[in-house]
Amino acid sequence: MAIWQRNRDAVREEKKDSETATLTTDEEWRQTLTAEQYYVCRMKGTEPPFSGKYNSNKADGAYLCVACGSELFSSDTKFDSGTGWPSFWAPVEKERVAMETDDSYGMRRVEVLCGGCGSHLGHVFDDGPRPTGLRFCINSLALDFKEKPRE
Repeated sequence: MAIWQRNRDAVREEKKDSETATLTTDEEWRQTLTAEQYYVCRMKGTEPPFSGKYNSNKADGAYLCVACGSELFSSDTKFDSGTGWPSFWAPVEKERVAMETDDSYGMRRVEVLCGGCGSHLGHVFDDGPRPTGLRFCINSLALDFKEKPRE
């Protein structure tokens, strides 16, 4: 299955007038995020495998962008990929994430970015489960979790 890809600038333009407030300066990002979150979200870093707080999270709820609060993934699409990072087979809506080619470290991958603020989230691969066949491999440091209220 081909991985769909969106242009990050086009997504930012679409979101310009939305509810999502984005920060614009490096200093604003540094004041808002922890040093570790800044490294992952703004410098395109990666947390060590099996170190993230959401890798083993099994609670029902929504995963949000730690930088802007945009809802990105649902616990309904989370699965255990065995890779050491939270993995999802689909975002809440395609428009919630942007993707672009990442040729770093001598390999070709597809980077996943927040559609609201452009923060680096992780990468997507085409070896995931049905129904999409995709594996969104996301850094816990790029996420917040909002647990679904119990009924």
